[in-house]
Amino acid sequence: MRIVTDSASDMPEEELTALNITQAPLYIQFPEGEVASGDLTSDAFYDRLEAMVPAIPTTSLPSGGEFAEIYRGVARDDTEILSVHVSSGLSGTINSARMGGQEVASEGINVATHDTMTLSGGQRYQVLAAVGAARAGWALPDIVSRLEQLRAQTEITYTLETLDYLARGGRIGRVTALAGGLLKLKPVIHVEHADGKYTNIGRARTISQALEVIASHMVELYAATPVWVTVLHGRLPAAAGTLSELLRSRLQVARLDELRVSPVLGVHTGPGVVGAAVAPMALLADLDL
Repeated sequence: MRIVTDSASDMPEEELTALNITQAPLYIQFPEGEVASGDLTSDAFYDRLEAMVPAIPTTSLPSGGEFAEIYRGVARDDTEILSVHVSSGLSGTINSARMGGQEVASEGINVATHDTMTLSGGQRYQVLAAVGAARAGWALPDIVSRLEQLRAQTEITYTLETLDYLARGGRIGRVTALAGGLLKLKPVIHVEHADGKYTNIGRARTISQALEVIASHMVELYAATPVWVTVLHGRLPAAAGTLSELLRSRLQVARLDELRVSPVLGVHTGPGVVGAAVAPMALLADLDL
């Protein structure tokens, strides 16, 4: 079985290559033309984003036909495919994936789709689990069961220097965005498990205080549970380092990664984003990752 995902998973190129994961592109629409998210480095993207202020680019997703072509390419290696995608509460990507799977079904290509109901580091854990379980020869229902466990027990929480990008991109209620901007507050946002959408869980007056809120939130959820932590940021390496140390000192961290937020997500957050995805290590430790 082969695994397909999309660029909202924030997986480094070297990880995708090493694990033979196929990544469907998500697109960024600049005034001068469309660019696949994976074709831009994070820093090159944020340079272009900041140069456009107050305008922002938009994003688009692959069509069902594009997914069908991706699946045909993957099927040259294996006709059993599990396609693991960004939350349906935030993107229509999985709908395109389903359409593509339906298009190739008559060609003997079997595509199962899975809605992670999350994004970024949270999505990455489910993709990694799918790869590890598939390599171990797990049956599809068992793989999906593990992904559902991860979906229910993974938390992704982040803060932003400004709500302007989310507000202009329509990814959060405008009233909430305006209120936060007027008060100069830093929101603490997570992805709600019930519907896979963004929800405010707190505010702070500074990024440093917001990092404390994130750390305390994770301690409430995981306490002494051994966890895999992924800290992610747009262009705030110092804040990412601070959050890593906070979480390392307060949680039972079995593994900690620091990664960049991909351009396709950075459109909606801007460069001033930092946060963490945390999952119980027990749901990943038995897989060869």
